Amino acid sequence: MQNQLNESANLASRTKTNTIRLGLWNAAWVLSMVLAAFGPKLIWDFNTPLSVLGVLLNLGVGFKMISCNKAYLKGLDELQQKIQFEAMALSLGVGLVVGLSYELLEDIKLITFEPEIPHLIILMAITFMIGLIMGGKRYQ
Repeated sequence: MQNQLNESANLASRTKTNTIRLGLWNAAWVLSMVLAAFGPKLIWDFNTPLSVLGVLLNLGVGFKMISCNKAYLKGLDELQQKIQFEAMALSLGVGLVVGLSYELLEDIKLITFEPEIPHLIILMAITFMIGLIMGGKRYQ
């Protein structure tokens, strides 16, 4: 019994640590994205080496964020992992199917504007959140 309590406390502690680490790297990635996107226009007047450095920084921080996401997922218990993976699969599937159809709409002249990546990212984020909520309710 004591062993189960220790395991539960370790899981909770590990999850908290991984969640904080993931949150910090997510924030760092967003900040590096802001720097890469707006630095050339607002700070360094489109200086090519600085712009390349900004993009490389963004890529490096992004890959570290992915690594932290992997560690976060590995640190979850089996049920939490299952919920996360199902939500990710739903988000990826919806993003792929809807994204390609969205792009096709412009190619076949059913819409007059160019599809934008942020629209797809918003759709995938909403889909992921819905998947997490549905998974949480399903396994309560």
